[in-house]
Amino acid sequence: MAANPVTDLRPPSQPRLPVATLDYDPSYINGLNSILRLYFNQLDNAFASLLDSSGGVYLRNPYGAFSDYNNQTTTANTATLMGLTTTDFSNKVSISSSKIRVERAGIYNLQFSTQFTNTDTQLHDVSIWLRQGNDGGTSADIVGSTGFISVPNSHGGVDGHSINGWNYFLSMAADDYVQIYWSTTSANVSIATYAASTGPTRPSTASVVATMSFVSAPPIAAV
Repeated sequence: MAANPVTDLRPPSQPRLPVATLDYDPSYINGLNSILRLYFNQLDNAFASLLDSSGGVYLRNPYGAFSDYNNQTTTANTATLMGLTTTDFSNKVSISSSKIRVERAGIYNLQFSTQFTNTDTQLHDVSIWLRQGNDGGTSADIVGSTGFISVPNSHGGVDGHSINGWNYFLSMAADDYVQIYWSTTSANVSIATYAASTGPTRPSTASVVATMSFVSAPPIAAV
């Protein structure tokens, strides 16, 4: 049976040290050394499994990878939630109604990319920003998170395309969520998904891809 990387690593047990003798006793010293040697070997093995060059196979930090395979449209100059409907990988990070939610507080790295399409003969602008909230409280746009791009115009009967992405570090409380919003200066711009194609053979295209990775525990407040 294959080893289970989650349960096979056990924390070392505190050794029960023998009571010291009143007089020097080589057998006591040898027994004590044997107990301590075994304990330190357990510590070495545990830390090696966590931190060695194999990549810390026993660590399971929170993470989530999500995507969407729907064409997403909007009206001009309207704040629109970017859809995420598919969970690709997840551990303590999940999506619900396109909210990327974390179970544990911490600093997280949010990365995303979006496939934009422009059917118009004029290029048009798109803005993207983040909104953070908690179901037990309010949500608010994250100051400084808006990015601006221009989607190329159609040319030679072919729609203009642009895939854009970036990443942010976010301080998240337990059960906080983040949403990705967008707007465009023209309804001719949309977020598109494409089926697999040939000439050459290529896989399908997701309309949106987003990942959320745990970076660190929350900073300690200054005293």
